[in-house]
Amino acid sequence: MMYMKRALELAALGREWVSPNPMVGCVIVHNDKIIGEGFHRKYGQPHAEVNAVDSVEDKSLLSESTVYVTLEPCAHFGKTPPCAELLIKHKVKKVVVCNLDPFPQVAGKGITMLKNAGIDVEVGLLQEEGEELNKRFFKRHRTGLPYVILKWAESKDGFISAEGGKPIKISHPITDIQVHRWRAEEDAILIGKNTADLDNPQLNVRYWTEDKQPKPIILGQPTRQDLRAKGAKIFPNGKNLTEILRQLAQDGIQSILVEGGTKIHTSFIEEGLFDEIRVIQGDIEILNGVKAPQLPDGLILTDHHTYRNDHIKVYRSIPTLS
Repeated sequence: MMYMKRALELAALGREWVSPNPMVGCVIVHNDKIIGEGFHRKYGQPHAEVNAVDSVEDKSLLSESTVYVTLEPCAHFGKTPPCAELLIKHKVKKVVVCNLDPFPQVAGKGITMLKNAGIDVEVGLLQEEGEELNKRFFKRHRTGLPYVILKWAESKDGFISAEGGKPIKISHPITDIQVHRWRAEEDAILIGKNTADLDNPQLNVRYWTEDKQPKPIILGQPTRQDLRAKGAKIFPNGKNLTEILRQLAQDGIQSILVEGGTKIHTSFIEEGLFDEIRVIQGDIEILNGVKAPQLPDGLILTDHHTYRNDHIKVYRSIPTLS
């Protein structure tokens, strides 16, 4: 079990860089000693199994080794050759897999290839941990919809902006770093036209890393003309929200961070089109303004921590995956 835990730790190192691929880690063990390990570092680059095999100094040991990998080895030619064939080529003794791959071009084919080659295969070790790690990837391939995270900041007295929607600074600058880290972990940021016009948001990552920028998405036609030039995807008013999400998933968007106002968040909540809600409660009072969205019933509080005087709470919908 400890070797799969290590593989999951390695996989998580690719969090900001591998989408729309899944995060994958691989550990190779010979006589209870790790002789190689690797992870998928960036979309289009070698997969975890390739990096792990390359790290093994004595390749002759592979035929007597067990490979722990967090996701079923791929069985098709994509941007890289099939990892199942690589393990077969080196005649590894056993492969332990955390999760099966729901991607149609794999979906059990990698396991079948390994077994047909006489390799012992075990599936399901730390399966729940693997599901959590790749919740975005699994959601998109199982439902045809991206993983949706609703995020807003509200005052101590429950407002997200001043009267008339006038923006007001609620969270601490330290919290802003965390928010930009969240942005870097998702494929897109979504807001409504009112937020675009009133807040004049940059919709990018500045306080974490500038190398990973999410796709800006606007619901409704804003008056700002620069957004489309900056690469924003704009959907006109009246378009079905589920169909918008389905189209975005088809375009390769695996996860979305929704940062709009109360109206946008309420639309997602009322239609049940979210997987997480992240609420930042600042240490200020606004007294009168735009009320924050109302949390729906049936949520689970999965995390609660504090940055300076900001309280950050993370909720999950039930169930997370279908």
